[in-house]
Amino acid sequence: MADYLIDLAAATRDHPEVVTGASPRASLSLLGAAKASAAMAGRAFVVPDDVKAVAGPALAHRLILSAGPNIEAGADVVAKVLRSIPAPRR
Repeated sequence: MADYLIDLAAATRDHPEVVTGASPRASLSLLGAAKASAAMAGRAFVVPDDVKAVAGPALAHRLILSAGPNIEAGADVVAKVLRSIPAPRR
């Protein structure tokens, strides 16, 4: 799961609409949010769906886009990145 989080953050940095992507600290924030999602679901472990559920809110506001600040556009970029990076299998 750690590799998945790292790949997602790295993909935001390589995305053509992004000037500055998610930092390593953003990856840690995403992990914390995914752990909270898992805990609310009654699990002691994170699954890809936890990461996907919180990725938009955890990362969108951290991106600096080439078109200027826009959280909705940031959420769109995060959604595109989620579709482009295959989730790990259980």
